[in-house]
Amino acid sequence: MEGLLTFLGTGTSMGVPTLGCSCAVCTSSDPRDRRLRPSALIRWHESGVERVVVIDTGPDFREQGLRAGLSRVDAIFYTHGHADHILGLDDLRPLSYGMAREGGPIPLYSSEDTAETLRRVYDYTFSPAATYPMRPRVSIEALAEKTPVHGVDFLPVPVRHGKQQIFGFRFGRAAYLTDVSEIPEESFELLKGLECVVLSALRHKPHPSHATLGQAMAWAERIGARQTWFTHIAHDLGHAETNRNLPQGVALAYDGLSVPVIL
Repeated sequence: MEGLLTFLGTGTSMGVPTLGCSCAVCTSSDPRDRRLRPSALIRWHESGVERVVVIDTGPDFREQGLRAGLSRVDAIFYTHGHADHILGLDDLRPLSYGMAREGGPIPLYSSEDTAETLRRVYDYTFSPAATYPMRPRVSIEALAEKTPVHGVDFLPVPVRHGKQQIFGFRFGRAAYLTDVSEIPEESFELLKGLECVVLSALRHKPHPSHATLGQAMAWAERIGARQTWFTHIAHDLGHAETNRNLPQGVALAYDGLSVPVIL
């Protein structure tokens, strides 16, 4: 089955341009150097109906959804509970009302740690005592070894984000891993046979909880996908200049980029 992977945002938690910064990337006129907070969208058709899965709903999700023309979401998968990955959950409200009429709330798949964060941050949505009438129609669901969504299986891939275990996701012959500082040996087994892989590549300088461009390139070589895209990119890496120095089949992604994937 063929699908389409769209990069809703490819920036860091502070986004690019970054407030108060006048570096060459933050002041660049290249639209590919403007990076909203990290999120991705997978679309495909099943029995003539468009299906949509989103990975992470950060604080820019409303703007990203408008740009992508979102009119429905069948499921959300969360990598972890940091602000730049969850603070757009409330923007699901108008989409969730339509989905509820189709048969129920939008499922939010997450680890228990992330679920606890969602319940705490959005207590007015998830608390049994919540009375706010316009809360989103969503339900938190536990991650399983394999979660089918309208004919496509989503598999969680454990990775390290500093001292924290978080999750990337494999879907068909593609995988999306952001905020990664280490890929455990057993997770490489889950990444075999990929055609397309997305990896985070923050900058050149080491960071305690994010991969450098060099680390991500080494992972890309080991995984061996036909195409590797980098995301979660800081303002240290200019799009055009960085891509000129990357090998064929490896490139920085940019906001709004859509690529075909095999599901």
